[in-house]
Order: sequence, then C-alpha cells, then structure tokens
Amino acid sequence: MKNILVTGGAGFIGSHVVRLFVNNYPNYNIINLDVLTYAGNLANLKDIEHKPNYTFVKADICDYQNMVKIFSEFSIDAVIHLAAESHVDRSIKDPFSFAKTNIMGTLSLLEAAKQQWDGNFTGKLFYHVSTDEVYGTLGDDGLFTETTPYDPHSPYSASKASSDHFVRAFQDTYGLPTVISNCSNNYGSYQFPEKLIPLFIHNISSNKPLPVYGKGENIRDWLFVEDHARAIDTIFHKGKRGDTYNIGGFNEWRNIDVIKVLIRTVDRLLGRKKGQSLDLITYVNDRPGHDYRYAIDSSKLKDELGWEPSLQFQEGIEKTVQWYLNNEAWVLNITSGSYQQYYKDMYGK
Repeated sequence: MKNILVTGGAGFIGSHVVRLFVNNYPNYNIINLDVLTYAGNLANLKDIEHKPNYTFVKADICDYQNMVKIFSEFSIDAVIHLAAESHVDRSIKDPFSFAKTNIMGTLSLLEAAKQQWDGNFTGKLFYHVSTDEVYGTLGDDGLFTETTPYDPHSPYSASKASSDHFVRAFQDTYGLPTVISNCSNNYGSYQFPEKLIPLFIHNISSNKPLPVYGKGENIRDWLFVEDHARAIDTIFHKGKRGDTYNIGGFNEWRNIDVIKVLIRTVDRLLGRKKGQSLDLITYVNDRPGHDYRYAIDSSKLKDELGWEPSLQFQEGIEKTVQWYLNNEAWVLNITSGSYQQYYKDMYGK
C-alpha cells in the first residue's frame, strides 16, 4: 500500500492526475491536498470523492508545520507536487504570491519529506511537476530539451525555475529521491477560464470579445490534459530518480490559429453560421515580456519510458469544446464574483 500525497489535486491538471491514480490504483491511498484558491474546485472530483482510497485535506503547502503533521499522519511514501500559482498575467500583477507559493511552498514540502523519510528513502519519491516556461523562449527553429539552459522571462516562470533548482538541490545535498517533468501548454476539461482555450470557448458561446495579445502570432505546443496525466503516471512509476523529463505534444500552433479553430468548432456545435464569431476577435496590447515560442522535445520520454500523446489537436479540441458546452453550470459557477473583477482588471471589459 502506497500513501501518495498529490498537492494541488483540486486544480485543472491535478484533478486529472488524482482521478487517474484513484481509479487505476485501488491499492494506493491518494491524499489530495489543496488550499482551494480560486483555481481549486472540489466539483472537479465529484465522480471519485467517495472512493475508499481517496482523501481530501484542505491545507496550505506554505504552512510547514502542518505539512510535517500531514506527512506523519498519513505516512506519506511519495509526493506528486502540482500545487502552484500558474497564470503569467497574475504573476505580472502580483509576483510576491508566486514567489511564496511556488518557491517557499515547494521548499516546505521538500523539508517535510526529508524529515518524514529521515534518510530511509527506499520506495520514496518526490515528483515535482514543472513547466516548459523555465526554458525561456525560442525563435522559429529548435526545441526545448532536458538540457536546455534555464532562461525564465516572467515572475511565474522565474518562480517555477527556482522551485526546480530547490528540488535538484535536495536530491544532490540530502539524497532525496526526486524526479522533475517540464510540460507544455495543457488544455481540456476542468480548466479555470482565465487560460486561453476555456476563456475563448466561454466568450465565443456568450458572444463576448476575444482579447488577443499583440497580433496573436505567439506559438505554443499544446497537450491534452489527460495525456499529461498519463505521462505523470508513467514517470512516477518508471522514471529514473534524479532525472528530468520533458512532456510535449509535438503540436505547435500560433495563438490566432488556435482561436480560429475554436471559433469554427464552437460555431458549428452551436449551429451558427460558419465564421459568425470571427468579428469577436479584439486585438489588445501585448503582454509584457511575452515569450514568442515554446516547443518541447519529448523524445526522451517516448524512447526511454514509452509514452506519447494519444490525441491530435483537432480531436482534443472537439472533445474539449463539447465538454465546456455541456457543462455550462460548472463554468458559470466559477466565473462569478472575484473572477469577474479579475477579468475586468486584466482586459478592461
């Protein structure tokens, strides 16, 4: 029996990881630890909340003494650390929150794990889930590999880069068994609608403006969130301790092209005239320090551990749009109140 602590398990990616582990590994106890900020939503896990191998704990990873207590109470064997502040726009407005959660929160968990395991690392693992944004930006050519030098450009990516360094430092200094993965942009169900794809699905269906940074020419590598969860599962069970694995979709799209795919898909599924919502596109001032292109080389993960994406982008987008259109109550429930004020602060409307 393994006792696995998943931090940030009520969030977008975390909820998919929790669901996969709870359903696929009935002999594991999955402890979902989440402080339930704006992006954490227990409604994401209603389908598994009564499973006997699932426990939810509301707690802040920055509360070190509480982390020590939780590691001891649940006899934690392994950590899958996803809890993080993750939205670049928010990091530009409030970098302190990102430094606190992403750096000090990670350090709190590392120290709690070190204390709980006390040098007996057999069967133990601290798995840190990170981002491709730590590598900075690419030109028109090339891919990020596991040996690409770090070059973060936003407070968000700087905080994640720092947390990666702390994880490696605990491996090298204390012998803590760790693994890190750096993933490209995710999309899919249960994503908080401040990120591009769910935001624009909601706005298209509601006939609201679609705020596009600059000319929309920035390029991202997109990965279906369930494929990311499978990759985490694979790395957790097969990954080499002390190693890093890049996770990507080999699936690059310009932002403006993603938006046009979303418009075509939403309009078609809602029975609208083709291209009806193109007029909703509204170009706004570019984000400060906006990275031009991200692209991940995940061949190491494929060659060494046998993982590869299962869905092409068009198929994944179809499933994603359909989910958001079928779950309007979920969207409306989390796009009220404080999020509305945040949206006005960010986009002016």
